[in-house]
Amino acid sequence: MSGGRITTHVLDTSRGKPAADLQVELWLIEHTEGSAEGRTLLRTAATNEDGRLNDPLLDSDEMLAAVYEIVFCAGDYFRDERRRHILEAEPVFDRIPIRFYASDANAHYHIPLLVAPGGYSTYRGS
Repeated sequence: MSGGRITTHVLDTSRGKPAADLQVELWLIEHTEGSAEGRTLLRTAATNEDGRLNDPLLDSDEMLAAVYEIVFCAGDYFRDERRRHILEAEPVFDRIPIRFYASDANAHYHIPLLVAPGGYSTYRGS
């Protein structure tokens, strides 16, 4: 079986188009008994013109069965001068954290985001 990976894509539902140049962060969430939660930043990337990343956020050689969090920098995306015209006010959601458990290090976890200045949704894609 091939190794797992974590991927994403972002669609700007306010424009009906892919969200290009949206910054994405991938964090590893570590829980140790008796200690506070630990977070390790694994990767940052920006979406391309198709709203996708050029490479997986995490690929098979780094993939662990673990809790991960993808943080989408939606506020910065909507405040960009190229998109300010669609805002009636400040975007409601500045950073959108999606935390998920990757139970199988050999599986593909595709976590897409549908985003607009006033809302978002996600699901486990394929």
